[in-house]
Amino acid sequence: MRTSTLTALLAAVFLIAGSSAGQSLGDVARQQKQKQQAKTTAPHKVITNDDIPDHPEDSTDASADSASDKKSADPSPSPSGKTADQWKSQIQAQKAKVASLQDQVNKLNASVHYVTADAYYNGVQYNQAQLHKQQAAERLQKQLDEQKKALSDMQEACRRAGFGSSIYEP
Repeated sequence: MRTSTLTALLAAVFLIAGSSAGQSLGDVARQQKQKQQAKTTAPHKVITNDDIPDHPEDSTDASADSASDKKSADPSPSPSGKTADQWKSQIQAQKAKVASLQDQVNKLNASVHYVTADAYYNGVQYNQAQLHKQQAAERLQKQLDEQKKALSDMQEACRRAGFGSSIYEP
């Protein structure tokens, strides 16, 4: 009799402990969902290629220029939603791209030198390499022309947004 009551008592204790201490899987899932919703209420900042400078040394120059010009720029947003500082920084970044491409094109064009093919034992191969360099310079020139057009379009959009030439000119 003693063992049966002891067994019954132990079984009752385990049932009570198991039902009170354990949570159902649904309760745990609801709690996790509430925690995640609490964490994700803050909006995320999306970083695009426009936010990242192409050349770190150019970004420090542009930031120094924009810091001195911030006082003279109009902080109110235009109808397009951009402020003068935003226009100026975008235009400065585009100008830096154009200058970088122009420098690359100039260096590549300066390095192209053809030789008389029969004057050297590898003159033909050398001239083929020079031809490849010249073709690369032509491709870069096309990219440069596209970037210059994009800069011009940006400056025109800034002008149409009502900002003065101090924002989009050097």
